[in-house]
Amino acid sequence: MKKFLLFFVFLFFVQIIFSQTIVAKVIGVKDGDTVVLFFQNQPITVRLEHIDCPEKNQPFGAKAKKFVSEFCFGKTVTLISNGKRDRNGRWIGEIFYNNQNLGKELVRNGLAWHFKRYSKNQNYAELEIIAKQKKVGLWQEENPVAPWNWRDYKKGKLLLSDFKKVY
Repeated sequence: MKKFLLFFVFLFFVQIIFSQTIVAKVIGVKDGDTVVLFFQNQPITVRLEHIDCPEKNQPFGAKAKKFVSEFCFGKTVTLISNGKRDRNGRWIGEIFYNNQNLGKELVRNGLAWHFKRYSKNQNYAELEIIAKQKKVGLWQEENPVAPWNWRDYKKGKLLLSDFKKVY
């Protein structure tokens, strides 16, 4: 039991040591879950952790991008990241403005899914459940299509008839 507890304390401190906090200005919004920050005289692209927004050409994709633009474009935000990058080289992290978490606000407003494939965060899961119950944003749709299924459809990996409620 003692070793088990020490292991978790070690993991906690390793995460703190490797997490980074950056204060930077938002200079671009690529879509609902990707923004560009200006940090140390260069742009860095950030993919929001824990969520997946509808794609630009998908229902609610433009609304998600507009929400993000209104939330933080041109403003100085705080990025908290553990230093991970995705396969496209984008930083992965959470963005805060005025003590509000952008990713959580997107989920709360029905403009993003909790990306369960890559996140086990219960706060995001609960926010998604509440948004579904309230039928806000994309949850107004009878059968909203998750962005990961939309991308597979666009790549020819899925047929329209293959879409299932897998969120």
